[in-house]
Amino acid sequence: MDSTTHYLAVDLGASNGRVLLGRWDGARLALSEVHRFANGPVAVMGHLHWNVLGLWAELKAGLARYAAEHSGRLAGLGVDTWGVDFALLDRAGRLLGSPYHYRDARTEGMIELACSRVPREAIFAATGIQLLPINTLFQLLSMAHAHDPQLAAAATLLTMPNLFNYWLSGQVAAEHTHATTTQCLLASERRWAVELLGQLDIPAHIFPPLVDPGTLLGPLRPEVVAEAGLRGAAPVIAVASHDTASAVAAIPGLDARSAYISSGTWSLMGCEVPAPVIDDRALAAGFTNEGGVAGTTRLQKNIAGLWLVQECRRQWAREGAGYSWEELLALAEAAAPSGALIDPDAPDFLSPADMPAAIRGYCARTGQAPPEGPGAMVRCCLESLALRYRATIEDLEGMVGHRLDVIRVVGGGSRNRLLCQLTADACGRPVVAGPVEATALGNIVTQAIAAGELPDIAAGRAIVAASVELTAYEPRPGRSWEEGLARLRANER
Repeated sequence: MDSTTHYLAVDLGASNGRVLLGRWDGARLALSEVHRFANGPVAVMGHLHWNVLGLWAELKAGLARYAAEHSGRLAGLGVDTWGVDFALLDRAGRLLGSPYHYRDARTEGMIELACSRVPREAIFAATGIQLLPINTLFQLLSMAHAHDPQLAAAATLLTMPNLFNYWLSGQVAAEHTHATTTQCLLASERRWAVELLGQLDIPAHIFPPLVDPGTLLGPLRPEVVAEAGLRGAAPVIAVASHDTASAVAAIPGLDARSAYISSGTWSLMGCEVPAPVIDDRALAAGFTNEGGVAGTTRLQKNIAGLWLVQECRRQWAREGAGYSWEELLALAEAAAPSGALIDPDAPDFLSPADMPAAIRGYCARTGQAPPEGPGAMVRCCLESLALRYRATIEDLEGMVGHRLDVIRVVGGGSRNRLLCQLTADACGRPVVAGPVEATALGNIVTQAIAAGELPDIAAGRAIVAASVELTAYEPRPGRSWEEGLARLRANER
């Protein structure tokens, strides 16, 4: 008989979703995949949407698979997702339309429109969040500006994890770490930015009550239990429901002298601080202050991440050249270093139809010879990311006032040995890579704290360290990265 405690983590990413089982035996946490499914944008009438009903069906399929394979009762269930996107509900709690995808073009020009009403500095001072067109604030502004009837009919806004929490438990709430991604929350007061929303003609009444990570929302609704065939109603727990917040919650050894990179489609690079850092320097450098666990703030920067290579690989596959990740890494390792460099965050790369063509066009525009062949192209992307990390950690150190001695990389990108080594080299600091499944582990650690199995987040991180293997990369001598850093910064202008 299985004597371990079981928790389920529902981890919904921008390209796939998983239901994962965490088994806690009192000393270590073992993770296994119960159900995996695809996710992605659906194009309809010139707009991009999320198939949330399909995701809901897959989530329930994961619960049913767990029930079919395990006889024990669940101690908890938590949902984390990507940030910023949301659903609107009517007064009866019914879904109003298909939620939009953050890469939908409807937010074009919305930052400029917002700043014509409220100065950029004032928006940042209120929210502490980097102004990005994908943010919920600008998505809502686009709806208000277009007099979208869905917004007029809305009674409640629920960001993605809170929507699924509502369908699971029947409870309406906004978990704090995810709420901070909206740019609709006051950073210093932990309440909705009612005044700012009013200035942008966004209805404030649609925003639900805030709860902290680790809040017990209630038991699974009876119909969900019955449909899945579960043996009892597990508690639904509002974990750190922004996937990056959950990932950071699981980073072994994270302390005041560490920087982190949550590395995947996006790279989120930052450090934990006790309070938001809101000043001209943070605004100018494009930093954001998002909610963390245990009352902390994640001072971080959104960087394009492995999206660049993912989209190159997708384009090559469309052209008939299907490369595996290992093949691309081997080609990149064999390619000559110090070739062309790109700004990973340039608008050219936000959503191009052909990423290799976009990179070649950027190189031509900046007077560089474009990379020739897949190996050189991938090397260009990875070296450019490593240099972006170098610039970011220097900015971070200026804001926190001390050196950050080590970089801790989690998520899928922690398996990319070339990127981890280039990051150590470019930044001149050791890199500790792992765990790959940080988001799910952080989700489960937060549940275990809420259930009383663990005392605090420090204990949770220690448990993660005891449960996974980490890989260390030391910076290699002999190559100067200063010239590349100067080129990167020159190309930003």
